[in-house]
Amino acid sequence: MADRSFLNWPFFEDWHRDYYERFDAWVSENLTGIDHNEIDASCRMIADRLGEAGWLSPTAVDPADESSALDVRTLCLSREILARHDGLADFVFAMQGLGTGALSFFGSPDQREWLFRTRTGKALSAFALSEPRSGSDVANMEMSAHRDGDGFVLNGEKTWISNGGIADIYTVFARTGEAPGAKGISAFVVPADTPGLSIAERINVIAPHPLARLSFENCRIPGSALIGEAGGGFRIAMSVLDVFRSTVGAAALGFARRALDETVSRASQRELFGAPLFDLQMVQGHIADMALDVDAAALLIYRAAWTKDMGAARVTREAAMAKLYATDKAQEVIDKAVQIHGGDGVRSGHIVESLYRDIRALRIYEGASDVQKIVIARQALAGAGAKS
Repeated sequence: MADRSFLNWPFFEDWHRDYYERFDAWVSENLTGIDHNEIDASCRMIADRLGEAGWLSPTAVDPADESSALDVRTLCLSREILARHDGLADFVFAMQGLGTGALSFFGSPDQREWLFRTRTGKALSAFALSEPRSGSDVANMEMSAHRDGDGFVLNGEKTWISNGGIADIYTVFARTGEAPGAKGISAFVVPADTPGLSIAERINVIAPHPLARLSFENCRIPGSALIGEAGGGFRIAMSVLDVFRSTVGAAALGFARRALDETVSRASQRELFGAPLFDLQMVQGHIADMALDVDAAALLIYRAAWTKDMGAARVTREAAMAKLYATDKAQEVIDKAVQIHGGDGVRSGHIVESLYRDIRALRIYEGASDVQKIVIARQALAGAGAKS
């Protein structure tokens, strides 16, 4: 059983602890044996099950309640639990939040109608930000949205789009040209069946997920598709990532906790030279390092989540630290797990082998590790009154 002592930290309320126990028990009973060969169908199945049971509600605000807000600690707890059980289940939950984050924070009442469907698993969402020549450098995007009467015409490409090809709704960012760079980008809500939007390529990766390159060719959308104000897209994107970067760290934490649990079990049961593997001081040292990294990552993640939930306008520094540390250290924890498992650690289908493939992408998406270092450094320099 995964360590639960962190739930007693002062970051959490009693209802968070109750939520954790109930959700963990539900996932254990209802999300087992997920087929990782039929990815599209499995993602829809997972969304259906989570939605029908009400577990997707934390991913977006309640459109029927104007006072509703996201609780980042709940998002992080959810992703940690799901990742510990199954990486694809975590992916499905995460995308329902990331894909609709702009609507939760900036959407009009009509746009938020989509949330009734995404919160119940009846519609899948996606966040279309990255481009072939613009990944972490969002301000360099090339996709255009030209005004055409009362609407806009989208032209260009998006790539590495999670849920691409199966999403029902895309949050799309494009250059509207109000100003150079970041100030000339706007955000739009685009249904998947909009004429001119097509799937140019499905992308296969080492840990299978639905990913695609999207093509927009004279894709006409109404003016009501604009989220927030024209030219406000960069701020919208960064506000969404500000919240969900912490949850990426939480997913990495879930992977790391599972790796630690599997390693402790292996070291306790496996014998080497006539004694339990755990008796070797080298193995004890590795496990100590793993446990330390897990707890340190958890502290950074739930500090960032708590800070946001307490009303901080931005948690750029805290979220960047949480994502950077948690994802990088989870990679190290899982690598140690593979080493201690020996040949089984690289055997296809073994849980540790799947964790090894699952973790790698988390150090890239929603801001690569090196980009997070730049963010942290700039925040530190700004706090010191220096120019960055």
